[in-house]
This record gives sequence, structure tokens and C-alpha cells, in this order.
Amino acid sequence: MYTIEEFDKQKIKVLKYILYKKRSENEVCNKFSATIEENLLDDIIEYLKEANYINDKQYIEKTINNFIALRNLSIREIKYKLLSKGIKKNDIENYISENIEELEQYEIKSASNIIYKKSASMEQEEIKQYLIKKGYKIDNIEKAIEA
Repeated sequence: MYTIEEFDKQKIKVLKYILYKKRSENEVCNKFSATIEENLLDDIIEYLKEANYINDKQYIEKTINNFIALRNLSIREIKYKLLSKGIKKNDIENYISENIEELEQYEIKSASNIIYKKSASMEQEEIKQYLIKKGYKIDNIEKAIEA
């Protein structure tokens, strides 16, 4: 067991880590599993989830919005990036299916941006293959080419 003082001390450490940059539950576990005793860490994570400091569903939304604002990615690349943060596949799938129209539009726009950038140095067919490798849907690539 652990004391309330110990709980508070470690909770503050974890909280600073989360407040610096939004983190997934898995990222918090990975960061502190070596330095904080397992039961204590589990209780801290539970406490922070109840207080809404750790919320993987909000994390998905915030991360995807950042990608949309700053990067050119396919929906598949977004999925892989979130999976690599330890987000549950089910939560990612649910978010994507609930926001599919917006994400499809984003993927088309991303493909257009890449086509525009690469068209000076690559043939259209090469660009198409490049986008397919990056996980873009063929329909969205076609729409981007037509745009």
C-alpha cells in the first residue's frame, strides 16, 4: 500500500506530464511504469480519468484536429499514428466512422496538396502510386486529381 502523501506527490508528477501536452492513457503508463509502483499508478490514472485529465476519446479528436490543421495524411496514416500512441482500435474506428465525411474531405485535400507539390518532379502515375502506398483511397486520389 501507499500513503496519501505518496499518492499526491506522484499524482502531481503525472499531472505535470499530462498538462504539458495532452497524453493518451497508454503514454502515461509507459512513461511512469518504471518509476511508480503499479497499484499506485493504476489509482492515479483512474483518478485522472475521473477528473477528465486523461480522456482517450478527447485525445483522438484533438490529435486528428491537429493533423487536419498541420499535415497531409491519409485516414490510414492517422489511424496508425493513433494506434502507435496506444489508443484502442475500437475508439479510433468509432471516431472515424462518426466523422467520415469530414475526414474524406480532408484526405482529398491532403492528396491535392501532395499532387501539387510533387507534380513538378514526378509523373502523375508515380504520384498516384506514392499516394496509394501512403494509404490514400483510390476514389479520393481520383477526386484530388480532378480538382
